[in-house]
Amino acid sequence: MHSRVWLVAVVFSSALIACAAGLWSGSGNAAMRSGTLPQGFGISARYPGDVGIARDPSVLFAEDFEEGDLGDVIKRWDQASNEDGEVLALSGDVSPAGAGRHSMQMTATLGENTGGHLYTRLPRGVDQVYARFYVKFPKEAQYIHHFVHLGGYNPATPYPQGGAGERPRGDERVTAGIEPAGEYGAYPPPGVWNFYCYWPEMKISADEKYWGNGLRPAEDVIAPRDTWQCVEVMMKLNSTPDAHDGELALWVDGELKGHFVKGARRGAWSGMGFQLTDTDGTPFEGFRWRTSSDLKINFFWLLHYVTEGPYRMNKVESPDPINRVWFDDIVVATKYIGPIRKP
Repeated sequence: MHSRVWLVAVVFSSALIACAAGLWSGSGNAAMRSGTLPQGFGISARYPGDVGIARDPSVLFAEDFEEGDLGDVIKRWDQASNEDGEVLALSGDVSPAGAGRHSMQMTATLGENTGGHLYTRLPRGVDQVYARFYVKFPKEAQYIHHFVHLGGYNPATPYPQGGAGERPRGDERVTAGIEPAGEYGAYPPPGVWNFYCYWPEMKISADEKYWGNGLRPAEDVIAPRDTWQCVEVMMKLNSTPDAHDGELALWVDGELKGHFVKGARRGAWSGMGFQLTDTDGTPFEGFRWRTSSDLKINFFWLLHYVTEGPYRMNKVESPDPINRVWFDDIVVATKYIGPIRKP
């Protein structure tokens, strides 16, 4: 009799704990979209204010821009691009979700530079990674060219490689960038969130070049101006060289916005990419990101690259040579991270 009462109590307590976990995580953590991916808080739930999150066993890299001056920050990355010392700067404009006093400001000035970057190799290569960062675009935000990237090189290098317009073989390079796109002026700057990917089975463009294929969620996800936003992406490599079971996903402020997985419905796919659809469309073939299991995800690239190109493409003139953005609270891990949980 006592054991039965104890069992009921344990089950009831477990239910309460699960319920509480869902409440901590906001509306979505207990629920799964597509039945596979979490929402709301992830490992961040265990580290209010992100304090101590860098020590979590699943975390590969973390940067909050709080330890030291700009020189100290740069030393923690493999490579920094800061032309004439005018691009990178620590700023007091910080995410209200975090507990810090500094963010990373990147300023591109047309006619003088193309912006800059911070690039790091991960401590080990992995088959699946989650990368979360906070970002803010100013009121006068403009179109950009390329933004935050992650992926893998074989062998790993302490600097980002080239390859624009070239299709990867599958054993040496794979990249996925998350960046706002104006879609030919259809959206005000900086645009809507869009993946920009290079992999062996990407499509060729009309000019017979392999430019990165743009992949968009079914719902247009606006990159807002003058407000901090939590962006998280997940990249999962195919399990074997012949499998098409690779994945890609996007969360904004802890809400799953797009899951690119085999069988997901997509629109027409050309060298410009494709957009997921909610109801109809063609089942996506799935990602065969690599042709060799030796290729792993092993880098994270915080990039703010600006040229005149995006303005010409969006059929507008650049209104201002200054193009600025702020980053904060970066975490790269092998598990879902989620937004910062306030203390």
